[in-house]
Amino acid sequence: MKDERRISHIDATIICERDSHKGIIIGKGGAMLKKIGSAARYEIEKLLDRQVNLKLWVKVKKDWRESDFLIQNFGYREEE
Repeated sequence: MKDERRISHIDATIICERDSHKGIIIGKGGAMLKKIGSAARYEIEKLLDRQVNLKLWVKVKKDWRESDFLIQNFGYREEE
């Protein structure tokens, strides 16, 4: 019987502040987003020692860096 490794499924969202940033992150024909996703998937697979199915989305949240609520919601915390 083959050693069947389970695949980890990860959904991730890249948040940017402007539509123009979104276009830069996605790139022409999605080329930049594919490059980002491939590099991230490679690193995650090394870390987890298993295959990863990584799905990426890019969303715009205007002025998110100015919102304490959104910063905390995205997982950033001040070190105590």
